[in-house]
This record gives sequence, structure tokens and C-alpha cells, in this order.
Amino acid sequence: MPTLSFHQLTKHYGPVTVLDGFTATALPGRVTAFLGVNGAGKTTSMRIMLGLADPTSGEATIDGVRYADLPHPTRVVGAVLDQGFHPNRSARNHIRLTARQAGVSADMADDLLHRFGLGAAAGRRVGGFSLGMRQRLALASALVGDPSVLVLDEPLNGLDPDGIREMRRFLRSFADAGGTVFLSSHLLSEVAAVADDLVVIHRGTLAAAGPVHDIVTDDTDLESVFHDLIHSTDTQEVWS
Repeated sequence: MPTLSFHQLTKHYGPVTVLDGFTATALPGRVTAFLGVNGAGKTTSMRIMLGLADPTSGEATIDGVRYADLPHPTRVVGAVLDQGFHPNRSARNHIRLTARQAGVSADMADDLLHRFGLGAAAGRRVGGFSLGMRQRLALASALVGDPSVLVLDEPLNGLDPDGIREMRRFLRSFADAGGTVFLSSHLLSEVAAVADDLVVIHRGTLAAAGPVHDIVTDDTDLESVFHDLIHSTDTQEVWS
């Protein structure tokens, strides 16, 4: 199963440095949570991993291969990043079109929609979907190619409590089957319930990485650790 690797990743937009030598990995069989405040560089890192942006230097690879160089990328990596749904297209037709683009059979469309609680809405236009329903459709779309890697940007956003619990259960089963899960989220309590490893980015650089149980001890919680980590880094910069 593939390992995701960010190696000395740097990205400049004009005079602004978004990523500055960012290095991290996400391993097979584990759920890796990618954490950081808004503007820390999470989405840019994910976009580079998925070939949607080019780094200024460094690289992001899947088992040493850039996404753009994979023969069938959507059969290796399933992504939820930019929800570019056509509002007048039905959920079923969206899945079918995604399958054709991936070069796989569209026969699984209804099965995937049922799997994520959208069976009754298969014929409805996506423009009328709630945010939570869109999240479910995005994940169903990501699985069309039966990938071994999931790259998910805020997959819990907009889900109700039942949806969050189902998402946690799905991510856990995906990783337990050997898959690689790399997800970003601001819902730290939910992340703590499912993640095996943490990667924390701050101001475009790696702030912390490792197994959850090594970073979050029994006498604290992820929210407190994250807050202390980010603000201690900022304090060090102020006083340096």
C-alpha cells in the first residue's frame, strides 16, 4: 500500500511563502490527521500532492511517484478537496461521469450512493443537497476507482453526529484494511477519536509529527496540545 511523502516542499505565491521546507509522511494502514490553523499551508500541500499546483521546490509523492505520473491516478488516490459539483446534475449521474473519467465501470453508482446514505437521493439534483449530503457524495466519488489512498480536506465538515460517527467508522475500516488515510480537519475531538498519527503544520513548516499516543498523553487532550504547540511556536518567534 502506498506511502504519501512531502519532502522539503516549498511554495511561493509572489512574495508570500506558503510552504517552507515542509516534510512529512502518511503511512499505510493508518489514519493520519493533518492539522493547522487557517493559512498554515494544509490545502496547498494537498493540492500539490494531487497535482493541482506545482511546488516552487521539493516534491510530494505517492510511493515515490508524483500524482501526475501515475498511470491511473484515480485508481490509486481518492480525493475530497474541491467540491466541484454541477448543480443541475443528479447524484447518480455525477458518480457515473466520475467513473467514466476514471476509466472504470459506472455500474457501481447506486451501490456507492446507498453505501453513504444517498440511495433515496440518487436522482435528485446536487444543487439542492445540504453540505452534509455533498460531503457524502464527494466521498462516494472518491471511491469510484477503488483507491488505496484517501486524501480528504475537512471531510467531517457539515455532517450531523450520525454522519460523523459513520465517517469515523468508514475511515477506521479503510485504514484497517491497509489503506492510507490523510485528512485535514478543525474538529479536533473527532480527529482524536479516529487518528493514529498527527502531522501539525504551522506557517508552512512542520511543527510536530508522530503517533497520537506519543503527542497526546493521558492527562491532556488534542485541543490543548494543539493550542499549546501553536502558541508556544509563536511565542518563541516573538521572543527570538
